[in-house]
Amino acid sequence: MRHSSTHNPARQALQLALACAALGACTLPGAMPTSTPEPTPTPAPSATPTTAPTTVWIDPAIPGEVRQAIALPAGYIAAGDGPAAALRIHPGAGEPLVQWVYALTARFPTVIDGLTLDQLRAAWRGPPPAAMGAQPILLDQATLEAFSILWEAPAAGATLVLPPEELLDYAWAHPGSLALVPFEALDPRWKVLAVEGQSPLWKAFDPAAYALTLPVAIEGESGRAQALAEALRGNVPSTNRDAGKLTTVVMTGVTALVRATAWTMEQKGLTYPARDIGAWLSEADLTHISNEIAFSPDCPAPDPSQEALRFCSDPRYIQLLENVGTDVIELTGNHMQDWGSAAMLFTLDLYRQKGWKVFGGGANLSQARQPALVEHNGNKLAFLGCNPAGPESDYATDTRPGSLPCDYEWMHAEAARLRAQGFLPIATFQYFEYYTMPPRPWQERDFKGMIDAGAVIVSGSQAHHPQALAFEKGALIHYGLGNLFFDQMNYINPFDQAVPGTRWETIDRHVFYSGRHISTELLTAMLEDYARPRPMTAEERTAFLTQLFAESGW
Repeated sequence: MRHSSTHNPARQALQLALACAALGACTLPGAMPTSTPEPTPTPAPSATPTTAPTTVWIDPAIPGEVRQAIALPAGYIAAGDGPAAALRIHPGAGEPLVQWVYALTARFPTVIDGLTLDQLRAAWRGPPPAAMGAQPILLDQATLEAFSILWEAPAAGATLVLPPEELLDYAWAHPGSLALVPFEALDPRWKVLAVEGQSPLWKAFDPAAYALTLPVAIEGESGRAQALAEALRGNVPSTNRDAGKLTTVVMTGVTALVRATAWTMEQKGLTYPARDIGAWLSEADLTHISNEIAFSPDCPAPDPSQEALRFCSDPRYIQLLENVGTDVIELTGNHMQDWGSAAMLFTLDLYRQKGWKVFGGGANLSQARQPALVEHNGNKLAFLGCNPAGPESDYATDTRPGSLPCDYEWMHAEAARLRAQGFLPIATFQYFEYYTMPPRPWQERDFKGMIDAGAVIVSGSQAHHPQALAFEKGALIHYGLGNLFFDQMNYINPFDQAVPGTRWETIDRHVFYSGRHISTELLTAMLEDYARPRPMTAEERTAFLTQLFAESGW
């Protein structure tokens, strides 16, 4: 019998091979194990090179508001050492960043109006000139450091450093002192002096050409300086004097286009009275005119020798008011009803057609109480006025047009109300007439009462002779500005005495900035031809201001 073998190595090998093929991998008996190849190691990526931040030194002499606003963007880091820094933000040359404007100032009752840059630099190098009363230039520490970079360090004794809040009081206590203050620190009690014929109070002002503009720039490699400047602009204030926040208001005294003034206009042209001072008026953002006389279509031809004090004006004369850029008309005059209600209503309609605002009078008592409200460049101004002097026949009533009689309790409440609403009240009075500069005690009481109530300026529109000025709680009072367009060339008072001061005129140019009254300029004129004011000569102005300030108790 034949037996098959159960152990056939060849057959087993074949079967195993077929199974391995089906599975895809295995180790055959007796075969050497196949080693799995090690993966090729991948080199670790090298670290990306990092750029060191650009070092920036911020000079402590730059204005504090600018310094505090600088937030360095990513890629820049503040440096503690100026010379070692890649970029330097400092006063001086480089990539422009900021123009910070300063003003040369003195206490308000100062006669001189300006200095040349050479005169100012000479005072910086010392000793102070006699024109400054041998007083050093006043400034705070930050201003000293900034101008020491621009002009080099001042001579010993040429400057006096005080805390900012002490500069104004020191200047008032030491007449002749000049001060350098940043524009944002201006106050009505300072007088701003022009330097090289430029003042930051004026609308035609070029900060780049002004000697007291402090340039703040970024110094260093041009590309990096430009990049940093672009990153900072918009966050850092570019200036402290933004023309878009400035408003100028010109306030004037008596206008009465009658008698010899009107006769001269007929002979020499209806705009002749404005020939020499018209630009002072029209340049302002807001021009105030206190026109005391109503226009009437049946007004007779002017008589330069007229003795009767019953007045009217030919409607054609409104061309003069247009010529000087009138914006706001005061109606407190005590001749508004001389030609009757029809003439005053006719006049109010003329003003309405011109788009001029009115205050201090109206078609009835209710309208006469309405202030003239103006918003300009963010400055909210309110004009309100009244007539305490009468006559009663001139006053508006519930049924008749006229000037507003003074109700002081109401005036105070109205000023307070307007101030609470964010307006800066400018109050005017058609007060009792005095042909001298000093105010009377009752006049002081009534004018100061309006300051207590919230007015920022109180102005006397009645005066045919300029009167004194005062500051009350930091706000300006001018008790009387004098005539503007009126014929009092050679006034003889009831005592048969000549009063030459009726030819003297003041025009007050008030400057508002960012919701504050910051300065007032006194423009001074002399009346000619019974009609035409002209700017005072230097000698006339010096004599007039010297007397005006003395009569003001300064």
